[in-house]
Parts: sequence; C-alpha cells; structure tokens
Amino acid sequence: MSKITASADFFEPWLQFQQPIVRQLAFSIASPNILTQTPHELVLKYSFALHSDAHWQHLYALYQPRLLQLDQQPQPLIDFLARLKSTRLGLRFEHLLCFWLQDEGYHPYQLLGHSIQKIAGSTTLGELDFLLFNQHTQQVEHWEVALKYYLAEAELNLAQWFGLNRADTLQRKLQHFTQRQFQFSKANELPIQVKFAVMKGQLFLPDIPNNIALPGWINTSRRLGLWGSHIPATPYQRLQRHEWLCPNQQATSTTAKWWTNGLYYSANAAAQFYMFRQAPLLFAANS
Repeated sequence: MSKITASADFFEPWLQFQQPIVRQLAFSIASPNILTQTPHELVLKYSFALHSDAHWQHLYALYQPRLLQLDQQPQPLIDFLARLKSTRLGLRFEHLLCFWLQDEGYHPYQLLGHSIQKIAGSTTLGELDFLLFNQHTQQVEHWEVALKYYLAEAELNLAQWFGLNRADTLQRKLQHFTQRQFQFSKANELPIQVKFAVMKGQLFLPDIPNNIALPGWINTSRRLGLWGSHIPATPYQRLQRHEWLCPNQQATSTTAKWWTNGLYYSANAAAQFYMFRQAPLLFAANS
C-alpha cells in the first residue's frame, strides 16, 4: 500500500508523523481555517475574528517538540481521547484541541474553561467551547470551534455550500456563530475581550468544468477537494472516518472498486481528495 507524505505546495506538517492519532492532533493545530474572512454576505450581529494562517503555523512550531515526543509515546493522547464516548468527528476535533490547550508550556494560552454552559433560570442560553487567557495579549478570548466539510454548488456563493446533511450549510453555521454562539460578553465572571471562530476541515468544488472565480473568503492555503457523483478514472482509496482529519501514513484500504458515499484519497490525482455522493441520495432532500 502507498505511503502518504507531505506536499511542498501546502503547509501540511501533520503528514510527517507516524501515529494516526498524532497526525490528527497536528492537523487540528497546524491546519489553516477554511475561511480567510467572514463573507460580505453575512450580516454580523455579534462580531468575531478568524486567526491567520501564520498564527496557526506559529502555534504548530511551538508544539512540534511535543508532537515528536507523542509520536514515540502516544499513550497520554490515546488515554485522553478514550474518555470521549461520542463518535462524532467534530467532537473528536474539539477534544484534540482541548488536549493541546491543557498541555501548558507550549503555547501562550491558559485554559479557563471548556464547554461552559450559560444558564438563566431553567433555560440554557448557550455554551462556550473554550474560554482562554492569552498571556501575550493579556486578553480573555472566547473560541468556538468547528470541523466542517462543505460541498459547493452553482455559483459558489455563501448560500450554496452544503454539508453532507443538506440542512447543514456554511451560511447557517456562520449565522449561528454571529447570532447565538458569540452573544456572550462574560463567562466565569470574566469579561470576554476577543472572540474567535476556529473553523477547520475542507471545502469541495463540484467536479464539473466552469470558469467561476472562487469567492475571496475561501482560504486556498487549505487544500481544496472535488466532489461528484461519478467515479473518477484516477485510482482512489476510501478513507476511514477518522482519516477525514488526516489520512494515516499507511493506506488503510486498497484501490476503491465499489464506491459508496464518503471521502476518497489519491496522492497522484490533481485533486487529492474526492467526496463521492450518490446522485439519488444527494437530491433526496429536495424531492
């Protein structure tokens, strides 16, 4: 089976590690956000920011010695994630970031809280993913984190990026950020001074010829994939669910012959990642 290595065209340092769980942790830190800025179509009620690519690269550089250590002795990371009972990939991503943030001494953050519920009487108003104190800026930060895979249709505008569940759209997620998740000005009796959306994962363009320019808010520093309902001529291998974060160094499957919905990888393809969706299922929600 093939060995998956880093490409010189993208900053993908997670591919140097051997342990799958360490590759996933390195991806969670080093990968850039899928967006460079909030789209102009988004009406902001509560403002939030996105970290730059350089910021994530700096944080990765600080943590690289620890990642190399974990690659040789991954048990602390394995034990930490073993406490996560959910199989949801987004929660796995959140807990990988939590492991890193609790690993003090490798970054400027002090973790003040995780999954903080805001309650008024018997009503739950919302929940904060992370409350942090940035020791460099001396500011309290609120982070909301999300791992998302969106497929573009038609003109590539904000309303036309759909998740695997078509009720989950990029527009709806960003609206949820600005209308609800970033509504709070205090947490744990501390004033929130800065709000960040940490939005990682991958965006997929339709595998059809078109001359439509990419929206300026798409982060092309993150490798884009293709999606479609036909089987490409290039051989691909199907990725296991955890490999959506980062493919294992050693391939976990042979070349796909019988295609089902899922994410496929080929080191030799122009688009290394291909999201296959069966056409009848793709449009079932619209019928």
